[in-house]
Amino acid sequence: MSTPAADHRHVAAGFTAVADAVADWDAPAPVEGWAARDVVEHLVTWLPAFLAAGGVALGTADPRPADPAEAWRDHADAVQALLDAPDADRPFTHPHVGTHPLDQAVAQFYTADVFMHTWDLARTSGQDVELDPDRCAAMLAGMAPIEDMLRGSGQYGPAVPVPDDASVQDRFVGFIGRDPAWAPRA
Repeated sequence: MSTPAADHRHVAAGFTAVADAVADWDAPAPVEGWAARDVVEHLVTWLPAFLAAGGVALGTADPRPADPAEAWRDHADAVQALLDAPDADRPFTHPHVGTHPLDQAVAQFYTADVFMHTWDLARTSGQDVELDPDRCAAMLAGMAPIEDMLRGSGQYGPAVPVPDDASVQDRFVGFIGRDPAWAPRA
């Protein structure tokens, strides 16, 4: 079984590879109203605020930097240092999600988000990405039973229908409200 630190290292490396290949940070993203830079801004700003609500400080990057890939790498390094710390499994209490080991909270709420947004950033920049099919299947299986709560949170749009024989990645992407066929405008 992978640890939260090892899992983050792997997922963040995938996002980094995609971010390093982005040529146009103002290109529209599959998330309505977002551009490529907004995908990075989202990831580098919400986790520090989430952690701060539970009394854990994580430095915040400039949310609108000239080089979003660099801001992402700095942020991912800070998260990795937190997860690699000897006390990464200490109790973490957040006012909205309760108490969890800190590393498990990061894995459940944040690493999963990085995984999902890897597809967004890849598509935004015209890159093809193959997300880990086992993770897609596991996340889909875990999210399906709480679909109403997820949709009610406002964090997920309506599911996008996909064919019955669609790949697990396309089913996952459709479930989280993205059109698997989305491509940037030519």
